[in-house]
Amino acid sequence: MINAPHVPLRLDLSFELPGSPEQVWDAIATAGGISSWFIDTEMDERLGGVVRFLMGPESESAGSITGWDPPRRVAYVEPDWADLTGHGGAAVTPLTTEFLVEAQSGGTCVVRVVTSAFGTGAEWEGEFFAEMERGWTPFFENLRLYLAEFAGQRASTLRVSAERPGCSAAAVLAAVRAGLGAGEPGQPIDGRGLRGELASVSDAGIVVRVTGPERGYFLFSSHESADGAMVWLAGYLFSAGAAAYVERERQGWQDWLGALGAETVEAPARG
Repeated sequence: MINAPHVPLRLDLSFELPGSPEQVWDAIATAGGISSWFIDTEMDERLGGVVRFLMGPESESAGSITGWDPPRRVAYVEPDWADLTGHGGAAVTPLTTEFLVEAQSGGTCVVRVVTSAFGTGAEWEGEFFAEMERGWTPFFENLRLYLAEFAGQRASTLRVSAERPGCSAAAVLAAVRAGLGAGEPGQPIDGRGLRGELASVSDAGIVVRVTGPERGYFLFSSHESADGAMVWLAGYLFSAGAAAYVERERQGWQDWLGALGAETVEAPARG
């Protein structure tokens, strides 16, 4: 059959991270842990349990846990991943994801993430996996910071976004970096009263280690949309005043994303 899902799709990444296998397991295999460095997650923490990744008011991906071997291996399957790209009902097999944890000397672990499915060879399938690989990098920088400084704690999360018509994702991230006064990784930042340092920069996002007025980390990310680009801020804060900060500053950060460096993010004129 021409449309039979026979084309392998695969993502295989490894990251060395601080922490014991038990600390890493808490971060990758519990709802509270995952929500403190990735996206808001609901999870029935057992073999056969339901897992639900909440990507926004009208976007989520649900699945079930197919592997559960604490603290070494957790796996889950998401049957409706094509819906996330507007290709619901496409002839693809369910998306399977497996996390493998291996202890190393010196108090670190290697976490291997393997995600796979079979598709038909459609262009959007490859684009989905390429975007997923690109997106993992800044989130694993979040996880690195979480395990180094906040292992076992639960974050108060700040999530806002804005649409930037006529802009490229790269230009939007450049405007974010300029708005934060961000130079190179390790250098200080200063934006909207936020204090900290630039932790990492990639074409997928900017991660800031936040030291004040609360402690945690912010991830700024962007990707192309039909009319330009979308920009997101995902903040994870852990100190005593974190919840109050999120409530107080959510709208301010929303407005900042919508207005940041407007003159610097305009797409170049087309001839």
